[in-house]
Amino acid sequence: MASLVEKQLFKSLFSLFLLVLLFSDTAFSSRKTFDQRKPCKHFSFYFHDILYDGDNVANATSAAIVSPPGLGNFKFGKFVIFDGPITMDKNYLSEPVARAQGFYFYDMKMDFNAWFSYTLVFNSTQHKGTLNIMGADLMMEPTRDLSVVGGTGDFFMARGIATFVTDIFQGAKYFRVKMDVKLYEC
Repeated sequence: MASLVEKQLFKSLFSLFLLVLLFSDTAFSSRKTFDQRKPCKHFSFYFHDILYDGDNVANATSAAIVSPPGLGNFKFGKFVIFDGPITMDKNYLSEPVARAQGFYFYDMKMDFNAWFSYTLVFNSTQHKGTLNIMGADLMMEPTRDLSVVGGTGDFFMARGIATFVTDIFQGAKYFRVKMDVKLYEC
């Protein structure tokens, strides 16, 4: 009788082992490898930011919400909310392909550095949906990479990199950044 119970136990454990093996193989085979040279989607855009200064209500695309005085020469603590156009070319008046909606704040006392968190909102004939981007913008570097951490619509669950290059900077009033977006999970 004991041998019958042992056989049943052995069969159950063996079945469980095969089941675990089957699912572990499925999990390992579904992992993707990424080739940095071959993104599944690639876009180049221009982000325009015109900071509100009290006189430019009609053109302003951003506003400083918190701007503490006396915390150094690098705008440390300044918090800006924006809703700016994303264009395919450098012209601010070109038809926007998306809107960049989010915020950035200056978070370094010894140099210019900002941390961005924003969503590219697409609503055109080409694309519908959003891309969520966040990360540090080390402004003194010639190029900076921010993470694409997700998306919706045409960009559902997208992952990738948005590379920033400052195209023009006119003090605190206006800047334009070229964004090179490469998606590796589409």
